[in-house]
Amino acid sequence: MTVGAGISVADGNLVVLGNTVLHDVHENIVVTAATGGALVNGGFIGVRSAQNGSRRVFPIGKLEGLRFMCVFRFKMWWMTQRMGDCGQDIPFETQFMIVEARDGSSIDHGSKDGMDQSPLYVVFLPILEGDFRAVLQGNEQNELELCLESGDPAVEDFEGSHLVFVAAGPDPFDVITNAVKTVEKHLQTFCHRERKKMPDMLNWFGWCTWDAFYTDVTSEGVKEGLESLEKGGISPKFVIIDDGWQSVSMDPTGIECIADNSANFANRLTNIKENHKFQKDGKEGHRVEDPALGLRHIVGEIKDQHAIKYVYVWHAITGYWGGVKPGVTEMEHYESKLAYPVSSPGVQSNEPCDCLKSITTNGLGLVNPEKVLNFYNELHSYLASAGIDGVKVDVQNILETLGAGHGGRVKLARKYHQALEASISRNFPDNGIISCMSHNTDGLYSAKRTAVIRASDDFWPRDQASHTIHIASVAYNTIFLGEFMQPDWDMFHSVHPMAEYHGAARAVGGCAIYVSDKPGHHDFTLLKKLVLPDGSILRAKLPGRPTRDCLFSDPTRDGKSLLKIWNLNELNGVVGVFNCQGAGWCKVGKKNLIHDENPSTITGVIRAKDVDYLPRVADDTWTGDTVIFSHLGGEVVYLPKDAAIPITLKSREYEVFTVVPVKELHNGVKFAPIGLMEMFNSGGAIKEMNYDFKTSTSVVVKVRGCGLFGAYSSARPKRITVDLQEIEFRYEEGSGLVTISLKVPVQELYLWNITIEL
Repeated sequence: MTVGAGISVADGNLVVLGNTVLHDVHENIVVTAATGGALVNGGFIGVRSAQNGSRRVFPIGKLEGLRFMCVFRFKMWWMTQRMGDCGQDIPFETQFMIVEARDGSSIDHGSKDGMDQSPLYVVFLPILEGDFRAVLQGNEQNELELCLESGDPAVEDFEGSHLVFVAAGPDPFDVITNAVKTVEKHLQTFCHRERKKMPDMLNWFGWCTWDAFYTDVTSEGVKEGLESLEKGGISPKFVIIDDGWQSVSMDPTGIECIADNSANFANRLTNIKENHKFQKDGKEGHRVEDPALGLRHIVGEIKDQHAIKYVYVWHAITGYWGGVKPGVTEMEHYESKLAYPVSSPGVQSNEPCDCLKSITTNGLGLVNPEKVLNFYNELHSYLASAGIDGVKVDVQNILETLGAGHGGRVKLARKYHQALEASISRNFPDNGIISCMSHNTDGLYSAKRTAVIRASDDFWPRDQASHTIHIASVAYNTIFLGEFMQPDWDMFHSVHPMAEYHGAARAVGGCAIYVSDKPGHHDFTLLKKLVLPDGSILRAKLPGRPTRDCLFSDPTRDGKSLLKIWNLNELNGVVGVFNCQGAGWCKVGKKNLIHDENPSTITGVIRAKDVDYLPRVADDTWTGDTVIFSHLGGEVVYLPKDAAIPITLKSREYEVFTVVPVKELHNGVKFAPIGLMEMFNSGGAIKEMNYDFKTSTSVVVKVRGCGLFGAYSSARPKRITVDLQEIEFRYEEGSGLVTISLKVPVQELYLWNITIEL
């Protein structure tokens, strides 16, 4: 028998806190207790093997009859979710898995042994060990397998004792967080999200050039996009100048590969400075050397004329899609050499990729890993001197295919990520970086500073199947990714058949909110549900994740489940509900497919406990009663503890609920501030509330923004003042809804002091 804390292998079973999770466990599987971590009930799975190799697959044991959810790479770059109940349902390239070892349903049925039958969740985290990376997969015998790879045929020796961290507990979100923190202490190569500096651009509305212009973006186009939004009363405060600003060209013998969005994957970087489109009066084929006439002129202009706070630009982690062109004047000192990617069998078994195919055909100009810090620093220092505040660093997973001759994929990725983060720290003091196309654990377990990561495959405006898939993927991926960084749920179009659906999801995601509208194509009514007049947003506090009762149901394929996504604000919670049925990634066709043209209308329920951490923002006197406000329905419902209300959604419909703990004052009046009722995340406007429930009959609420402010009160208020000035209010006897109108504040991020006498 081998034993970790609360976890053991005995009699051929992997037993977790008395529950068998795997059976027919192989004799070479060992468990080692975790030491000094954040979790009591955790241990490492390892293997004993006399044979080494650069790629090995080890069966662990059989998983049968237990529900699980995992996230796996369906493409080289991106993950999505899969649900199942046996080992053969586990896909290749699974990087995270949570198993329902005990569902706790007997508690709801009044079991006398309720404490013993509380739910139990078991998390599996395949990690890095030395120069090797571990992932999970299943086989036809329902065995959970461990795949171990170095990415370099010359790197074959591994220890094998700490390959998968396993942790367990009654709260799934706490177990996941504490498991990642324990691995953080074990590896000491990355930092948990909570320890990272979040860039301020997350708190402001933004605009990205990508879907507006693709690689045809110009400095004039940037100005046109900003002017177009401002005309409608929406002021972006950050801009991402995406692919299209760099100096690139193709090799004379290169094979062109232009994607449907116009990026040519065969191009290579020829200069760290901008191309002619971003030089003042620039002409193709002619370089302007004066820095004042380069990027600096357009960045300075949009910051001065449009009050832009942050400007980011795009680049690939290797410079450009095809890398840095070898032997180019002024670039020789980076010592780039052509390398040809070799992807792992697990990736090859999933969705094929035109980008990877092109790079594999044409090769990639890989900067010498010993020179890559110099490359990043020279690039970023030039950008910083032009007024750029950060970078979106794309194509990151390509590094895993280039490990041969460099000590393997883990070593190469770590070298590049350390250099990248050192340069960001030196040149962009607000930690200005967005990590993109980066869903592999080589990078996640090597990122000490990077705090923002794209959460899923792109927003594809013309792919009808993709939109419900996108929302489900960002939510489930966030369960894992959100422990490392703040997930970015991507740009979207405000004028689009699914625009409101996307916008509502961003509002509950805790993520940056930015669009990629073409100039003149904006839905300002929608945008004003997301953005305040000063350009700020009501961003929720945490990464938005599926509610506990959604963890193991499949909201895209099962025909009966809604997706609920929860988050916290300062004093309340928010839940977005989405009907995502009808489309999903097909494991046979290896692509996104609509499998049901007419998905059913589905009914689910909303409860206060859907907001898993709601007690953390309620005070000690909270009884469990809440007030729930529905954004589209406009209803205010008083919900006693453990009660539920139904929600019915047709295909591709959504609703957003604000969930507010009820306060009871000493005179018996019950009160709950809702927030700005015309915004998706109404409760995000409430920043503070003060009252003395023993003596006072007044509540003071600090609120950001403008428009219709609402609160629940069981009695008609006697008087309401805003910044000491008495104002008119409306009170609905039936619902208890109190509303007032807040004007647009002059000062940015201003907090109104609202006093309600009850």
